[in-house]
Amino acid sequence: MGMSSGGPKGEATPNINVTPLIDVLLVLLIIFMIITPVKPSRFEAKVPAEPKDQQQNLDVKPNPLTLVVGINRATREITLNNNGAGSIDDPTALITQLSDIFKQREINDVRRENTNEIEKTVFIKSPTTVKYGDVAKVIDAVKMAGAEPVGLQIDDLSAE
Repeated sequence: MGMSSGGPKGEATPNINVTPLIDVLLVLLIIFMIITPVKPSRFEAKVPAEPKDQQQNLDVKPNPLTLVVGINRATREITLNNNGAGSIDDPTALITQLSDIFKQREINDVRRENTNEIEKTVFIKSPTTVKYGDVAKVIDAVKMAGAEPVGLQIDDLSAE
């Protein structure tokens, strides 16, 4: 079985019979191909559903800790919770205001809900017509102030 006596001086030379090894290898290859999970081919995003008529009667109050940075496309002004906070070209006022708010929250020990971190969440609200570079400048300014995480909002979902 795999040995022959055709070597020099009548000695046996070993020859490995690889046919059974190839059969085992092919069986293992087929098993691993079947077991391997298929990667998802697309990413599905969930868009919020339309609000129901019954919920419109409720008086919903916004969270007082929410920080929303708004961008005005026409004037290139930045607002922090509807108060002026500089412009896109010079966001130092925004950085100063956010840094002061975050320092005050550290002093008062204001923590994010269900965590042990200081609340530093900031939302950037911008219309879809604002240039990408302008929004990136505002994101950089907010990050420089120490905000984390930063969320993005758009003004007009129906205008797209």
